[in-house]
Amino acid sequence: GQTGYLQRHTFIPPAWERSQFWFTPKDPLCDMYQICGPYAYCCPNSSPVFNCIQGFKPWNTERWDLRDWLSGCVRKTPLNCNRDGFRPLRKVKLPDTMMANVDRIIGIKECEKKCLQDCNCTAFAKAEYRTRLYYL
Repeated sequence: GQTGYLQRHTFIPPAWERSQFWFTPKDPLCDMYQICGPYAYCCPNSSPVFNCIQGFKPWNTERWDLRDWLSGCVRKTPLNCNRDGFRPLRKVKLPDTMMANVDRIIGIKECEKKCLQDCNCTAFAKAEYRTRLYYL
């Protein structure tokens, strides 16, 4: 049957036994695309595994308690574009960047400033792939 995993095996002589030496995803929950919904993050070493980022709460607490995280999180207070800012999130994967703007010239501080000037901008990040800056 299909599992969604990609595996690579090798055969070890002299008995030529099959041995797995690589597979993906490494973490079946956290590596699954959009499993925790918007404004949430996955931490495989915490309990619960999925959490809302600071300043947000589960959109549907009942579903969240049943371990259905797809609805994600919502702001605890309404967005105030003139007052609110950004909180750092470290060691997380970038969200879907299909609608992101990419600027290869500006630095991270300029990227943050540009994002703060646009109330539709929800995040900014420095991506290490050829040092591109994304604002979402």
